Amino acid sequence: MQHLRNQTRGFTLVETMVTLALVSIAMMIGVPALQSGVASFRLTSATNSYFSNLMLTRSEAIKRKARVVMCKSADGASCTNLGAWDQGWLVFHDANNNAKVDPGEQVLDRQSALGGGIRLRGNQPVASYVSYTPLGETSYTSGAFQAGTFTVCHPSADGANAREIVIANSGRPRTRKLNLASCA
Repeated sequence: MQHLRNQTRGFTLVETMVTLALVSIAMMIGVPALQSGVASFRLTSATNSYFSNLMLTRSEAIKRKARVVMCKSADGASCTNLGAWDQGWLVFHDANNNAKVDPGEQVLDRQSALGGGIRLRGNQPVASYVSYTPLGETSYTSGAFQAGTFTVCHPSADGANAREIVIANSGRPRTRKLNLASCA
């Protein structure tokens, strides 16, 4: 009988409870940090995607020696003045300088809607489109100077974790981290 008792090995109830408590504590600490990291990655990814398309728009305008526009697009085929940039956008050669995709104008890139609840908003000067001239500068279709700011944020995440894309007087975009009270 003694021989059988020595062969049975396992965990006691106390050891199992201590292990479960430690795992629970580790999960309570680790999951929020993981969620914060995922939200930050999505925010950075969306910012980089938009920024790279602004750079594409600018470089194509310089390369083609013609106006190239980036506009909001919900359907991936036409520009819209409704909604925000997070619904998607188009980059196209704007041969007739009207900031709208017309038949025969080449679409250079399409971006579908941003996922994960990411919001992308442009202030009034860049609310609908960004238009680059052959000199790499931004201007409205009227020829007036165009510069503006885009805010990228996640409404369910900490408002302090946001990004801003600023188009300078020269037409060059730049990014920076931003502290917001809330993501509207």
